[in-house]
Amino acid sequence: MSAPAAALAPARLGHLKVCGARTRADLDLLAATGPTLVGLWHGIPGGPADLPPQRLADLAATAIRLGLEPVLVTFLDDPDHLARLARETGIRWIQLHAYQSPALAARLREQLPYAVLVKVLHLARGRCLERAFTPAFERAGIDLFLLDTVTDDGRVGSTGQSLDPVDVHALLPRLSIPFLLAGGLSAHNRDTYRTVTDHPLYAGADIDTAARDRAGHLTREAVTALARAWHPRPQEARA
Repeated sequence: MSAPAAALAPARLGHLKVCGARTRADLDLLAATGPTLVGLWHGIPGGPADLPPQRLADLAATAIRLGLEPVLVTFLDDPDHLARLARETGIRWIQLHAYQSPALAARLREQLPYAVLVKVLHLARGRCLERAFTPAFERAGIDLFLLDTVTDDGRVGSTGQSLDPVDVHALLPRLSIPFLLAGGLSAHNRDTYRTVTDHPLYAGADIDTAARDRAGHLTREAVTALARAWHPRPQEARA
């Protein structure tokens, strides 16, 4: 098994990624409640969870010590900078969350052959904006797609807006690599996406808004409920 493939291999029921951790307390909470991946933002101008490089390195090291896989979530489009950052922080997963090109992904793959590269596919009003480029991203070395929504005013990421399962199914025949599901997921709507999560390429869920209280802070109660819904232990899954 290749290094990316080995890192990719999820628990039997798929990964649960909680995005936008900002503090060591956030990481302690996540490590205690069930997620396998934690999204750390860097290079997202104006983002509420955007981290400077040293803080990113600090939290990535802490996540690894706690048994969480840190994921660099970024809008940056400089592959040399991203590769250097990955080496300096020990981060193995990189999520290209904006409109980066297949050429950038290919350059990043050349520099980081061991990394797990995730490319977000943005759905706006049910239409995937990168639909025509999915084969090019796969050829460039992307390991995982992440399906997420775009708001009517163009906002991407952590919008809390739900994907329609019908729109997801319309896109899936275009994909031949695994995908993570995002877009308005909550502890209460897992059944809405049952046909999506039963798909053989489904690799897990990515959640931000539903893990937080009204002040924007991660809460143990919310993350525990999300883990039970989207990443249950085997005995819970059989119940």
